[in-house]
This record gives sequence, structure tokens and C-alpha cells, in this order.
Amino acid sequence: MANTTGKKFGGRQKGTPNKITSEIREKYSILVNSNIERLKEDLNKLDPKDRIKMIMELSKFVIPTLKAREMIDNVEGVQKVVINFAED
Repeated sequence: MANTTGKKFGGRQKGTPNKITSEIREKYSILVNSNIERLKEDLNKLDPKDRIKMIMELSKFVIPTLKAREMIDNVEGVQKVVINFAED
């Protein structure tokens, strides 16, 4: 019989870390740390544009990705400021 109550039965409790994910992250961290010099050497062999691209791709695993935010300009009574950098 299907659960139609909307209540959760069984499984992990909310907030309990996933053991497999934790293990994979730990092993991956050990792999990267033990090969850091080789990674540096490999990055240095790349062309500058490819090196930057690879660093940006690897950064996704270290630096949290920020969500885009929408800025709404609907404030009444605010005067816009225009800055002109042209030389007179």
C-alpha cells in the first residue's frame, strides 16, 4: 500500500550525513593531496588559455557556486546617477 499521508517512514533522518558521499569525498581529497605536485606540473604544461579554463573548472569543487540574484529597480523617487568618463 502506498504512503499517502505525506509523512516520511524509514530511511535517514533529516540532517544525517550520507556515509557513502562522505567516504568518497575523503578518498578524493586524499587522491588530490597526494598528487598535488603532479597536478601543478600538468597545469604548467598547458597553454595559458587552457590552464585558466582548467583552473576555473577545478575551482567549482573548492569554491561554492553562488546563485544569480535578480535586482529589481522599482524604487520610486530615486534619481539615477550617470557618470561620464569622457575627457572634455
